Amino acid sequence: MTQTVAITGASAGIGRAAARLFAQRGDRVALIARGQAGLEGAVRDVQREGGVALAVSADAADFAQVDAAATQIEDTFGPIDVWVNVAFASVFAPFEQTTAEEFRRVTEVTYLGFVHGTMAVLARMRPRDRGVIVQVGSALGARSIPLQAAYCGGKHAINGFTESLRCELMHDKSNVRVTVVQMPAVNTPQFSWVRSKLPRHPQPVPPIYQPEVAARGVVYAAEHPRRKQYFVGASTAATILANRVAPALLDRYLARTGYGSQQTGEREPGRPDNLWQPVDDPHGDDHGAHGEFDARSHSRSAQLLVSHHPVAALATGVAAAAAGVVVASRSRHR
Repeated sequence: MTQTVAITGASAGIGRAAARLFAQRGDRVALIARGQAGLEGAVRDVQREGGVALAVSADAADFAQVDAAATQIEDTFGPIDVWVNVAFASVFAPFEQTTAEEFRRVTEVTYLGFVHGTMAVLARMRPRDRGVIVQVGSALGARSIPLQAAYCGGKHAINGFTESLRCELMHDKSNVRVTVVQMPAVNTPQFSWVRSKLPRHPQPVPPIYQPEVAARGVVYAAEHPRRKQYFVGASTAATILANRVAPALLDRYLARTGYGSQQTGEREPGRPDNLWQPVDDPHGDDHGAHGEFDARSHSRSAQLLVSHHPVAALATGVAAAAAGVVVASRSRHR
């Protein structure tokens, strides 16, 4: 059945890849983002894949803009069936080198952007008593790493407010569903435009997955929102579950490896970043879904398939946690 799907952060990365998959189902896909070149490219992608596209320019950090976007989408396409929150911002820097303004901006986009999107669409879904909200989370929302304090804090907060909302919906016996898809490191363009104060070029912490892997997790969650959360990537399951078992060991492990694993060997020249303004507007560049790490990225995830089956997911989770503890334990003795 054709649905109306709205995606924040749809101009690149996971949001862009998810838009393509929803389009392949023939859905009406509303694309919400700041960058005009990316939005125009996403529209072409959706149309090419067989969907109907609507581009809406909005900053997720501004509730009025998000609410107006929801109104425009429903005026054009009718009731929103699925809302996917993806938009985020980050700063790669030690906490002491991050300004209060930068921390606030990351929080407003990465955390409050999800609150704003959820708030706007829930006001429309609840009276109809139907709809699905998918929060694109991260392993870093359960286990923080160094150099991304603002982003990790925002991702933790998403889990907290979503759990509270889920309980309220259950109390009210609402048929609106909300679920979280916890992501691993993904090869998105963010590493080319994120604000960074590191001496070398930022990179996702390996193993790295292609955005299409993450997008398949998003679409599956939208179709099967009964689960509280889904894990994409074995590294996500290992990180989250091992942290529950041995967080102190992971502290030591990440203190030793977390700086180097988030930087390439290349020195980082000065470049524009997208913290306050989209980087595609001055140049008209469409960055697409993929980042610059194609050669090192996985196009499949066995964990994604496993997470769709609860019994298998439990068994895999236990094994992943054990593996994570072993890694952390080894790091303690080095």
